[in-house]
Amino acid sequence: MTTARIDKWLFHARFYRTRALAQAAASAGKVRLNGIRVEKPAQTLKPGDILTLRRGGEIVALRVVALAERRGPAPEAQRLYEIVAD
Repeated sequence: MTTARIDKWLFHARFYRTRALAQAAASAGKVRLNGIRVEKPAQTLKPGDILTLRRGGEIVALRVVALAERRGPAPEAQRLYEIVAD
């Protein structure tokens, strides 16, 4: 099964402006993967995993739908995930 580093995926999905910011967020434990706090930016994820993170002033849960090879335009990035309804 194909996997990706969580910091690269967050950057490709445009949740963080730079990969360094995505790495810092993962290292600081600001992201949860399937309910477990992430502490390493090299943590792997795969399609179907659930991520929980702060977006703007709210906490959002999302399902990883796809992985990306590169950081593309916003419409392409939005196809990488779907928001999980409460």
